[in-house]
Amino acid sequence: MPVSIDGKLVVAISSRALFDFEEENSVFETDDDRAYMKLQLDRIDVPAKEGVAFPLVKKLLAFNADGEHRVEVVILSRNDPVSGLRVFRSAEKAGLRLERGVFTRGRNPYRYLDALKANLFLSANEADVTSALEAGFPSARVYPESAREGERHRDEVRIAFDGDAVLFSDEAERVYQRDGLDAFQAHEIRHAHRPLPPGPFKPLLEALHRLQTAGGNVPMRVRTALVTARSSPAHERAVRTLMDWNIQVDEALFLGGLDKGEFLRAFEPDFFFDDQHGHIESARQHVAAGHVPFGIANRKSS
Repeated sequence: MPVSIDGKLVVAISSRALFDFEEENSVFETDDDRAYMKLQLDRIDVPAKEGVAFPLVKKLLAFNADGEHRVEVVILSRNDPVSGLRVFRSAEKAGLRLERGVFTRGRNPYRYLDALKANLFLSANEADVTSALEAGFPSARVYPESAREGERHRDEVRIAFDGDAVLFSDEAERVYQRDGLDAFQAHEIRHAHRPLPPGPFKPLLEALHRLQTAGGNVPMRVRTALVTARSSPAHERAVRTLMDWNIQVDEALFLGGLDKGEFLRAFEPDFFFDDQHGHIESARQHVAAGHVPFGIANRKSS
């Protein structure tokens, strides 16, 4: 009988998101891939340092600690197969049980996301992330220099999401960008009972919700938060949309334009996802953060 990962939370992650390969990557960018391959081979028995997404992956894999396979983490990397040896050895020495990897030696690896049925793709390469989002997969560009606190809440995975252009579509953001705040508020009041179309990260929220409601003796817990610049009365449409999806978040922060960083420091997520660079710059001073290059705000700035 073939192995199946159907129904599992599947995370595809690049080697630079999982491990700190910034020094090695600088060799690749200033020299060539052969010099990079030689450096990785020379260091094959030197465990790589933890990267920005390492604590998140470690916690997610803990959902499998009781022998029930609920989460699958796959390395999906532009690395070459030789450099992939160091990735797997570093994972083994760090106690991460990773069994699967795809290494494409410089080519964009997003085309394998469909075969993996991935619920999330994390990479430090913005072009790869953009391609994955365009193909319909929840994806974010990680910031290797983000703050990271892997020892907090050891029995709980905490993930925070922005709303518009992340969990929800950018429909309302388009109104705001075009017509301003007053028009945005009026639009959201008028459509409060009409659910927002889904954004790129709805599939991840659904997968996390399945973990939350799995029942039994699940060894880890999930706690989610909506952290949005929306305020009353525009908050109602966001809440009603989640109700229509039959998904609950544990915390909702309607900040009305206040800086998100301090609030995220208080929530202490393992990862935060937002579509706007300004919010990511604020967040990554305190928590691990990923930019979602989706929606009108990103098209205007590109």
